[in-house]
Amino acid sequence: MTEQENKPNTNTDSSGDEERNSRRSRRPVRKTQAQLIQEKLGMKQEDISDIEEKLFIARFLDYFSEETLDFIFKDKSVDKYLEKLTSKIETLGTNEDDKLLKIKFEETKIDKIILQVKARAEAAATENGFNTSADKRLRKLSFMVTIPLLVVITVLAFIPGLDYTFMFPILCVFCMLPQLLKGTVLRKWTRFKEENRNDIYTINRDDIAVLKSYVQEVLDNIRDKLLDIKVPLQLIKFVLHSADYENLDLINQKAFKGLTQYYYTFAYPPGMEPIPIPENLKQLDQPISIKTQKPEKAEQNFIVLTEIKAKEGVIEQFAPRLRKEIAGQINKMLNESDFASAPIDFTKIIPSYGKDANIYCECGEVVEIINVQICTWKNEFQYYLFESARCNCGEKMYILSVTDDTDNVPEELRDIFSS
Repeated sequence: MTEQENKPNTNTDSSGDEERNSRRSRRPVRKTQAQLIQEKLGMKQEDISDIEEKLFIARFLDYFSEETLDFIFKDKSVDKYLEKLTSKIETLGTNEDDKLLKIKFEETKIDKIILQVKARAEAAATENGFNTSADKRLRKLSFMVTIPLLVVITVLAFIPGLDYTFMFPILCVFCMLPQLLKGTVLRKWTRFKEENRNDIYTINRDDIAVLKSYVQEVLDNIRDKLLDIKVPLQLIKFVLHSADYENLDLINQKAFKGLTQYYYTFAYPPGMEPIPIPENLKQLDQPISIKTQKPEKAEQNFIVLTEIKAKEGVIEQFAPRLRKEIAGQINKMLNESDFASAPIDFTKIIPSYGKDANIYCECGEVVEIINVQICTWKNEFQYYLFESARCNCGEKMYILSVTDDTDNVPEELRDIFSS
């Protein structure tokens, strides 16, 4: 063989690699919504990064405020979040609004408040028999099940002539046991969260109020920035776990596993016309379609507006009535209904609210309405569902009302809406 024949033939491999690289280069690169908005509107990279970082700050503090129990006994995770949070605060801009955010963060000691709230929640969990997170407990139980199984298998492997048929039932039990334990732990943890969420909120009310106040300032800062650089607010969509904030438009909401996610865009200041969306970005202005928007858990705090005087969706007069005794019927009706955001604001639905008419929480405080939905029961009957902000006592109220006093209430629902 010649020297040339003795050399390995690399031409095929090389051409194959080139072909694969060529195919990869021809694939369209998927861009995020932020990248598309940046490109189409000619935004600076630092502007879009600034908005994304501030949204992270708002979303983390909001989630921590609403679901504190998800962070207990997770020191490493919380430390990482705090490190990321403080890092983003330190890298905020030098304009006056950003300076105010930095000052407010330092003056209110947001990072220390987070640790204080977490410590109180952990103390409450310990009193209820929880001294570690559900994840750690699951890992510990899995380890406790796996180790004995490995020991048994290892010992039996050294016994000559042993019939291993009897091992199959044992293996089945050991395989099923981790799933059974997991289900038991998660059910117990979920029940604990549901039963103690309001208590955790109550004992941390003042600190959580500070956190949410800071979230509001961050959100307002983002909105002002978007308006300054002429970004259509309706293009910026994000998720929060609370409906307690102002200057936002609720697009939709979804309830699952005891949590409610609220989908928002920023609201324009009163009297300001929306900034037009360029043609090349109109595909991003699509509604978020979520079929189930009602609370997943069985709510009890229902108020029904009776003695209604209402016409074409505007309620002129009503008498609120607490209906906990028929909560089961109301939840059944909600489960059989479709939901959509109301086309008009609550202030236009009940114009006299807060002046001549009020709805009260069980603790006696006036209820603040933060969300209004039009519900359609079996494509036959429409009614309002008003959701309140969380009261100082930690409770939320859900208020039901017909939209017009001339509507015929189906016989199945008359017990709910009757006086």
